[in-house]
Amino acid sequence: MANGFTDIAIRNLEATDARREIPDPGCAGLYVVVQPSGKKSFAVRYRFGKPRKLTLPGGLTLAAARKLASDALLAVEQGRDPAEAKKETQAKARATKANTVKTLCENYMKREGDKLRTAHARRRELERLVYPKIGDVPLADLKRTIIVKLLDEIEDDCKDKDAGRDGKKMADLILAYLRRIFTWHASRVDDFNSPIVQGMGRYDAKANEGKRVLSDDELRTIWTATEPDEKAPQPFHALIRFLLLTGARRKEGREMSWGEIDGTEWHLPSARNKVKIDLTRPLSKAAQAALASVPRIEGSRFIFTTTGVAPLSLSKPFENFVKATGVTGWRVHDLRRTSRTLLSRAGVNSDAAERCLGHTIGGVRAVYDKHQFTEEMAAAYEALASLIERIANPAENVTPLRKKAVR
Repeated sequence: MANGFTDIAIRNLEATDARREIPDPGCAGLYVVVQPSGKKSFAVRYRFGKPRKLTLPGGLTLAAARKLASDALLAVEQGRDPAEAKKETQAKARATKANTVKTLCENYMKREGDKLRTAHARRRELERLVYPKIGDVPLADLKRTIIVKLLDEIEDDCKDKDAGRDGKKMADLILAYLRRIFTWHASRVDDFNSPIVQGMGRYDAKANEGKRVLSDDELRTIWTATEPDEKAPQPFHALIRFLLLTGARRKEGREMSWGEIDGTEWHLPSARNKVKIDLTRPLSKAAQAALASVPRIEGSRFIFTTTGVAPLSLSKPFENFVKATGVTGWRVHDLRRTSRTLLSRAGVNSDAAERCLGHTIGGVRAVYDKHQFTEEMAAAYEALASLIERIANPAENVTPLRKKAVR
């Protein structure tokens, strides 16, 4: 090959027992490396203070290898070490590959999770809906179209309206999680722009604002259907009653623990409260009876559970309950709206009624009025329980009229 290399000539080079480096007569510093296995590659040898070697990528043609060798030698002339530049490029590529959507989300939850009331739920939904789809996508490759495709799939796959959730709402929930994570990341680095923009939402909260309040007939049916059964106790039935009697949020009741019950009071910690304040609810006798009907699983901290290790799942029990009662077109969250409506019906003062639901009073009053309304709430809950009882059992609450004597 005194006259120079060709691609064909290089392919025909025979392997020997020892590794060989054959210089290219047509490009100073370029070598063909022939391994004993017969594998061939290119390398550039140069001096940068001391002898150095740059291994070129595999699969190159001779012309491509000569071009890269010329570029490397030019860099040497300009005072740059091509081998070090290659290491830096490889390190950046590794970092880019490792810096994925999943690693970002996990880093965010590690640093910010303790500040979030819904940290556990966020981790669960990220692991369930985000990581399997786009968890491995490098942030450098993250496009708006990838996010849109993810939301489309969530919207199509997560349809569970009877449990108070539909595909559009779940897609918006994931969108909100990712928006916050991406905004957080953008505030910490120089070269990241969130792919999420306005207008990507799917769920119109205003249009879907809840208005459903159970009628007296529906309430009577539901109350009768949730009558405690000592032979076959149903945690779901007890939860339905408890939510009606307390006006608590579905999640608050579902994830209740025995440790939150102190005598006749339920202490909801700020970490589980939507408004992030500690809330004490005095429980009515009826609410206490609902809790007492739930069988306690030894070693479990949850009240409403069938497994002892996780809160009660509502989707299937709710579906079965609706079919059994025939009361349709409502969601578990509608119990809360029904309770608030019944509180007003029972003549409960708005301040006490709002606090029964765990709402806070804003404005100047929040600054100066520190009254806890404990006694008022206790009376309100008893009034609510009494009204529900009268609705559920109207015949037992009717006082027969005394007949006039006939003269």
